[in-house]
Amino acid sequence: MNHTLGPRQTQKQQTRQSLLDAGLRLLDHQSLSSLGLREVTREAGLTPSGFYRHFHDLPEFGMALVEESFGSLRTLIRAIRTEQADSDEVIDRSLEVLAAYVHEHRARLNFLVRERHGGVRPVRDAIAARIRQFAEDLADDLAAQPLSAGWAAQDIQMLADLYADHTVSTVAALLEAEADPDAEQRITATARRQLRLISVAREHWLR
Repeated sequence: MNHTLGPRQTQKQQTRQSLLDAGLRLLDHQSLSSLGLREVTREAGLTPSGFYRHFHDLPEFGMALVEESFGSLRTLIRAIRTEQADSDEVIDRSLEVLAAYVHEHRARLNFLVRERHGGVRPVRDAIAARIRQFAEDLADDLAAQPLSAGWAAQDIQMLADLYADHTVSTVAALLEAEADPDAEQRITATARRQLRLISVAREHWLR
């Protein structure tokens, strides 16, 4: 079967992406609840009718931004976490990946952090669902590691929730650092110590 997109499908995808990119640019300085549809289409160089060919309304647009913004972050962190349990090497590599991802995708992550407690309920729910899925994926990975032998499922999920919450709070802190190398170094140093504390506690949890 030929999965190559035709010209119309390619143009449709490009138009949709231009709307999402325009939204992220605008949302770097305002919240989704204050964003107007005409602002988005004007920024994207389209007419309002072009918006409705892709999204029913702004909440649906916001949920599409949530999916786009999470992107490969979960995959990147999961790939690192499945290597080994909680070694210093894995912790350092996790933080390096996280910091690099924040630099590369600042607008997307800034949107997630702001709208996590924002005024558009469906978007808040979508972000919460993605974070919950992230934690559930981590729980599956952690359960397969030798260090988790003998652990109750609820304790493994508790540990995964700790890692997920720590990831989100570290991302938020790095965003606030605004590319200040000294601040970023302090944030990653603190995050490293916190992860080491979780690691030590994990090793002794069943003793």
